[in-house]
Amino acid sequence: MTCQALADKLSSHPCPVIVDLWAPWCAPCRWMAPTIERLEAEYAGRVAVWKVNADEQPEVVRGLGVIGIPTLIAFNAGEEITRKVGAGGEADLRAIFKAALLGVKPARRSIAPADRVLRLAAGAVVLLLALATGPSILLLAVGGVILFTAVADRCPIWQAIRPRLAALFSRGSAGAD
Repeated sequence: MTCQALADKLSSHPCPVIVDLWAPWCAPCRWMAPTIERLEAEYAGRVAVWKVNADEQPEVVRGLGVIGIPTLIAFNAGEEITRKVGAGGEADLRAIFKAALLGVKPARRSIAPADRVLRLAAGAVVLLLALATGPSILLLAVGGVILFTAVADRCPIWQAIRPRLAALFSRGSAGAD
């Protein structure tokens, strides 16, 4: 199947579609398969799931800009709504099905408090290590990035910049094709 043929099928399909890009050798793909099948049955008639074997359809993978599997891409009326790269739990997968059904991007979830504390502690340790070694610019930068990941979801400046950066990078990758 060509990417254009997929786009034509997506735009003419009567209900939202989730394209599941997978491969038989991919352990996370096999791990998520039962949950996807269960959600597919739950959303039967409202959301379709199309499985695309990445090994057998490399032109579709390239055309969709997929860089890793598993990847789930939600489409509504032929338009991409959201995508999930990598393994995800049932809550993540359910959010993709809901996004496809409603035609809206899923709400970004805040990180868990324990994860926030772990990131803050790891960033502080890396910063202390950077200062203790003389200071190391590389370790200072890594520590700063780790600390920032703990608070990025609460930073209003980052929230204002993030959509612009995403649009900039998506335009850059679309021009590379």
